Amino acid sequence: MQIDDTDKALLALLRENARASTVEIARRLGLSRTTVTARLARLESGRIIVGYTVKLAGEVESRSVRAHITIACHPKASAGVEAALRRLPEVRQLHSVSGPFDMIAVVSAPSVSELDAIIDRIGALEGVDRTTSSILLSTRIDR
Repeated sequence: MQIDDTDKALLALLRENARASTVEIARRLGLSRTTVTARLARLESGRIIVGYTVKLAGEVESRSVRAHITIACHPKASAGVEAALRRLPEVRQLHSVSGPFDMIAVVSAPSVSELDAIIDRIGALEGVDRTTSSILLSTRIDR
């Protein structure tokens, strides 16, 4: 599916505020409300937009401890590890990566001790060779 400059501008506005009304988006883009609605429908049906999410306020988010956990898997075990990680609600994102590790999981927990337990659970998963974790201290850019 092709996306043009107007679609890109629309997506940028949604990144700023996914709850912005179509009237507000239309006004900011200089388009009609029906054009914005049609573009949103096209982007959704074309799987460019696959969902909308909630971002927590910094105060709420600061009450949790977040970490990046790099994960090295046994050969051919990635699918099973991914399936197991999908079942852990503390795993917020999972990325496949190149290099010495196979995946990076972004996890969130209410405390350091609970984060430690989650890291242990991930390390004990069938097919995981080793993990390395880095606690996130602050987020400098979040788009």
